[in-house]
Amino acid sequence: MAGRADSTVLAGAKVVLPTGTVENGRVIVEGTRIAGSAHEGARTVDLTGHWVVPGFVDMHNHGGGGASFTSGTVDEVLTGVRTHREHGTTTLVASTVTGEMDFLAQRAGILSELVEQGDLAGIHFEGPFISPCRKGAHSEKLLRQPDPAEVRKLMDAARGTAKMFTLATELPGGIDSVRLLAEHGVIAAIGHTDATYEQTVEAIDAGATVATHLFNAMPPLAHREPGPIAALLEDERITVELINDGTHLHPAALELAYHHAGAARVALITDAMDAAGFGDGQYQLGPLAVEVKDGVARLVEGGSIAGSTLTLDTAFRRAVTLDGIPVDDVVQSISANPARLLGVYDKVGSLEPGKDADLVVLDADFTLKGVMRKGDWVIEPHLG
Repeated sequence: MAGRADSTVLAGAKVVLPTGTVENGRVIVEGTRIAGSAHEGARTVDLTGHWVVPGFVDMHNHGGGGASFTSGTVDEVLTGVRTHREHGTTTLVASTVTGEMDFLAQRAGILSELVEQGDLAGIHFEGPFISPCRKGAHSEKLLRQPDPAEVRKLMDAARGTAKMFTLATELPGGIDSVRLLAEHGVIAAIGHTDATYEQTVEAIDAGATVATHLFNAMPPLAHREPGPIAALLEDERITVELINDGTHLHPAALELAYHHAGAARVALITDAMDAAGFGDGQYQLGPLAVEVKDGVARLVEGGSIAGSTLTLDTAFRRAVTLDGIPVDDVVQSISANPARLLGVYDKVGSLEPGKDADLVVLDADFTLKGVMRKGDWVIEPHLG
């Protein structure tokens, strides 16, 4: 780290606020937080020609920097967290993959300690309660039906840090599990599902609020069998996750989701695995072997896409420069929306006085130049 910006004014940049973009704006940092006014003698950093946006919030991430959140040691998990911070993700939820119940409960205990000390924002259980028809990069022999008692076991093991469960809600116990999660303030996400349109509507009515990586690991949209995609896009109660890496989604699918759901209902995620920020090679995703080649992760056996190597700075830049999404909308999708879903918008997700000084500096081409988290420069911008 380059050090604490105890009293700093970031001046001259285009600053993206909840009310819109301010030209020649200022962000004032006092200690760990954003302030409304600057103290006398504050250091000024001239960011003319740059953008300042809120730190990114990733609610679906399995690892990075060569480290797995599902199986890594505490130090390895922290390596993954640090890797994503260096790419602008200042708030991160650790996602697991399908495993034995006792193993997942043990991992929940380890990860919950990192949540409690502020390194992670929560835990997301992706599997084992998913459909064998749409398992993707999950071990079929370890899949289970979403028994509310087993869902509760993992919730208890997480000691209040579980933020989200991805479920195939059409399976026996699925709807009851959704209700259990909703009652405890945990996100029930529909994903890795073979549900019909009608079954998806039933799950939404029961309390599901998120679509896990929309379009991926679910039946395609068809004109006589619209399936889950239509139900998830049309319902105002649902936020749809999108993986904008150029591999998981055709640009037209991304545009369709933004057009139909609107920016306020999109959460850009990475679904990253160990290779994010690390490189090509051989990896493990849970018990399954993965090969990463040219930045694309696939199972060695069967060839299914196995998460991504995406970082959110790349997702941001693609959304603006290739997909033509307005900057304000991308900021909403990559910061504010996931922060609200995770219940931390009072602290992060926008550049407002009193919130944590979590922010990202981008140049005119939307390439990352600086990252600040709680007033500390993770990457200090070297300008000129």
